[in-house]
Amino acid sequence: MTRARARAGRAALGILGAGLLLVGPTGSACHHTTLPTAASSRTRTTTPIGVIEPPERFGLGRIPSEEEITAWDLDIRPDGQGLPDGSGSVEEGRRLYASRCARCHGTEGEGGPFDALVGHLPDGAFPFALDPRARRTIGTYWPWATTIFDYTRRAMPLDRPGSLDDDEVYALTAYLLHRNGLLPADATLDRDRLPRIVMPARDRFVPDDRKGGPEFR
Repeated sequence: MTRARARAGRAALGILGAGLLLVGPTGSACHHTTLPTAASSRTRTTTPIGVIEPPERFGLGRIPSEEEITAWDLDIRPDGQGLPDGSGSVEEGRRLYASRCARCHGTEGEGGPFDALVGHLPDGAFPFALDPRARRTIGTYWPWATTIFDYTRRAMPLDRPGSLDDDEVYALTAYLLHRNGLLPADATLDRDRLPRIVMPARDRFVPDDRKGGPEFR
């Protein structure tokens, strides 16, 4: 029993020594500990264990050129501010839609792998707050016609966003408005006519006029 106790004691000391080695400085055992004085505690800053201070720079990316910034400066307001020069007809948009959009949104805008763009609801119904499954199309949900131009120029086609020129975007916007019953078949759109189109859901939305607090209209 005495030898067994001695072996157990040596094992315990070995474990304790290993623990001391783990917490000691790298490459050396920690035989003694010096506690910091009050003065040194006030003048030294330490990083908590497990917290890594981030570098000043990660070295990723680059500063964009003025041309690149201009190419992405595409904001268009509901009143048409920001719309570029150019024009496009419904018929031109029909041909463009067939070649650039139909495979994703259906041959007539009824929907395919991606959202439907064309659709109507009877009597101006607006069930979206009560039924999240209701299909949101340009004709039933979008409040501003200028948003069609803005979104199409910025993000479409999905595989080549930004590849359409302004005339092509006007033409596609004209075609989509026509398919939703908001523009005649012989119409042409430009920066003057597009903002004047009244969308069916316009009165369902109000501008966000909050001033940084909880108040709203």
